[in-house]
Amino acid sequence: MPPVRVVPLTLRATAALLAGLLLLLVGALLVGLSVGSIAVPFADVVGTFVSPSSVDTATRTIILEIRLPRVLLAVVVGAGLSIAGAVFQALLRNPLAEPYILGISSGGTVGAILAISLGVGLSTITTPLASFIGSLLVTVLVYALAQRHGHLDTHTLLLSGVMVGAFFNAAVLLIVAVVHQELRNAFFWLMGNLGGATLSAVSVVGPPVLLASAALILQAKNYNLIATGDETALQLGVEVRRVKRVSYLLASFITGLAVSVSGVIGFVGLIIPHVCRMLFGPDHRALLPASMLAGATFMILADVLARTLLAPAEIPVGAVTAAIGAPLFVYLLKRG
Repeated sequence: MPPVRVVPLTLRATAALLAGLLLLLVGALLVGLSVGSIAVPFADVVGTFVSPSSVDTATRTIILEIRLPRVLLAVVVGAGLSIAGAVFQALLRNPLAEPYILGISSGGTVGAILAISLGVGLSTITTPLASFIGSLLVTVLVYALAQRHGHLDTHTLLLSGVMVGAFFNAAVLLIVAVVHQELRNAFFWLMGNLGGATLSAVSVVGPPVLLASAALILQAKNYNLIATGDETALQLGVEVRRVKRVSYLLASFITGLAVSVSGVIGFVGLIIPHVCRMLFGPDHRALLPASMLAGATFMILADVLARTLLAPAEIPVGAVTAAIGAPLFVYLLKRG
């Protein structure tokens, strides 16, 4: 990936960009709460939060207990995976880097599946923790494999990520095959699914994802400098090794939490940052928050498609994101 030229953004331009994306997110939230096997008018959606007494009990139950947790979880997962993908792309200076391709999602899946199979992944805390540990181990392994004479080879890192990811995917299938009785329902989760969303899961995963994302956004200026090259960034006062290590850890933490509650949802971390970069430029001060807002919007709409395309049946949301992301990935590869 060639060095990028960072164009200074005015406060007004940044505010306008983020305001527009925020409006899109609000619109997606309304669509997510309204559209489903039972259509709910937008007026009833708004009335549920503004004037609950004006909406019948059954409708309020559908919105508050079924769709709201799912939509909020989609926001957390979409925003988290998108900013993690944007950070990986910044650190590796490669637009094809993202948690799924680097194998981190697969590591998180193995951690969560092992916790469930051992009977310790039944709470909303142990499963995310196990998933995070799995993601972190894969991050360390891929990073170590990509080292060449003390330097990080980004091409080797991508290939190592694909290889390690394939190995861990095979490990998941093996675990499921061995303890199939306990994990019979895990297949749907492995393909990416938000159907089991609960407010408790959102309350456990949401705050740490937002805090870790905020910490990454605070490093945006450093990412801009790293994009020009490690040596240049060092000369400009950036502690490149420290920034990279902390950023890898936080991005892996976000990915592990997302995987633990949604399963493997690929290509979000590839699609959203790349589209935002093409539309709004490479400045990470705008790119990171824009990726979060756009990722949340994209995940809500993808989940709406997942539960309406074959209604009343439901398809995994990971299949929807893959159907969009895989062709784009091929297109990026063709462009080199």
